[in-house]
Amino acid sequence: MTLKMSTKSPLRLGLLAAGAVAALALPAFAQDAAAPAAEAAAAAPEFASAAQTAFIFNTLLFLMGGFLVMWMAAGFAMLEAGLVRSKNVSMQCLKNIALYSTAGIMFWVVGYSLMYTDVNGGYFGTPMPYSWPAAGTANEGDYSVASDWFFQMVFCATTASIVSGTLAERIKLWPFLIFTVVLTGILYPITGSWQWGGGWLSEAGFSDFAGSTLVHSVGGWAALSGALLLGARKGKYTADGKVIPMPGSSMPLATLGTFILWLGWFGFNGASQLAMGSNGDASDISRIFANTNLAACGGVVAAMIVTQILYKKVDVTMALNGALAGLVSITAEPLMPSPLTAIVIGAIGGIIVVFAVPMLDKFKIDDVVGAIPVHLMAGIWGTLIVPFSNPDMSYGTQLMGIASIGVFTFVTSGILWLVLKSTVGVRASEEQEMMGMDMAEVGVEAYPEFGKA
Repeated sequence: MTLKMSTKSPLRLGLLAAGAVAALALPAFAQDAAAPAAEAAAAAPEFASAAQTAFIFNTLLFLMGGFLVMWMAAGFAMLEAGLVRSKNVSMQCLKNIALYSTAGIMFWVVGYSLMYTDVNGGYFGTPMPYSWPAAGTANEGDYSVASDWFFQMVFCATTASIVSGTLAERIKLWPFLIFTVVLTGILYPITGSWQWGGGWLSEAGFSDFAGSTLVHSVGGWAALSGALLLGARKGKYTADGKVIPMPGSSMPLATLGTFILWLGWFGFNGASQLAMGSNGDASDISRIFANTNLAACGGVVAAMIVTQILYKKVDVTMALNGALAGLVSITAEPLMPSPLTAIVIGAIGGIIVVFAVPMLDKFKIDDVVGAIPVHLMAGIWGTLIVPFSNPDMSYGTQLMGIASIGVFTFVTSGILWLVLKSTVGVRASEEQEMMGMDMAEVGVEAYPEFGKA
């Protein structure tokens, strides 16, 4: 049943009167709201300025890239834990959290300033503790100063992680950490200042976008010098030249570590664009992500094919290191290559690993996790091939940068290892090595229920 109201009814008249009152009141309400709206409009241009927007996105890029690279510390820990024998797993876990913490402190105490402060085309900056603006400071520039420090610090820690894997199962804890103090506080920042700090290599035209040489080869050279001084693990090589396999404790852990490193590499390479405040920067970061991923895929597939051809079986450790070698190879120039070029660059990195691992064994250089082929050799390859996709660069300048950084790092690391050997000693005793570093130095076994195999 529908109810209808007469135009002359009291209810109808009341509603009409209320509507008239509301209509008369609207201008007053509008005037009351006008002042805050005007204030908001006046403030909007300042808040939404291009400079402030760029500052926010650039800072966010450093922070997000930084925590992705920090997560690579977990990747190195899991990779090494999986590739060492079960009696040494706890030691590798301890070394990785210790080296990350040591690097963090040393890069604040001296490393960052040595790498970036007042280099001015020279060979190193001013060694002093670094500081950033106080809380609440605005107008820091193009990005937050603390975000940049954090992003650069996690790169520094990555360099030390490379050394840890190579020297596993026979190096003592404290000499290794003393070496880490010098590597992260002095050696890495000096070579980093040559390029990223605006030093002499930068002036010469050397190019290493995210650190195939400046991070990975530096770690590889330091690891190689340590491996030569330490010698091989007991029983690894026989007198007649045979290589005795020493399988790792857990392929699932090693695989997990590889995937974590792969994920972290998007921060490693992508955030090295150093800006995300424009459409062009965002597009370039996307290309870097895509090329980084394709290079890793190329490294895996190439390593699998070559091991199948050579050994009639696919070695999972070669596939894992193939991925990492592909990632290292593309790190020197992840932006400019085409997709196919990125795959080829990564694939050659994977092939390098397959041939370099047995080559090291022929020279009786014991690299437990394959870090020297992955980080040193693939790092050299990736840096050298930069001019292929970036014609503005020179092969001669690239070779000069690779050689100068290599000589400096290898010689200074070797001297430091010799000093440590002649003072505190660097290698565990034969009895400790047979027992396993978990029981000898850590006191906590990773797998107490499974014995010491």
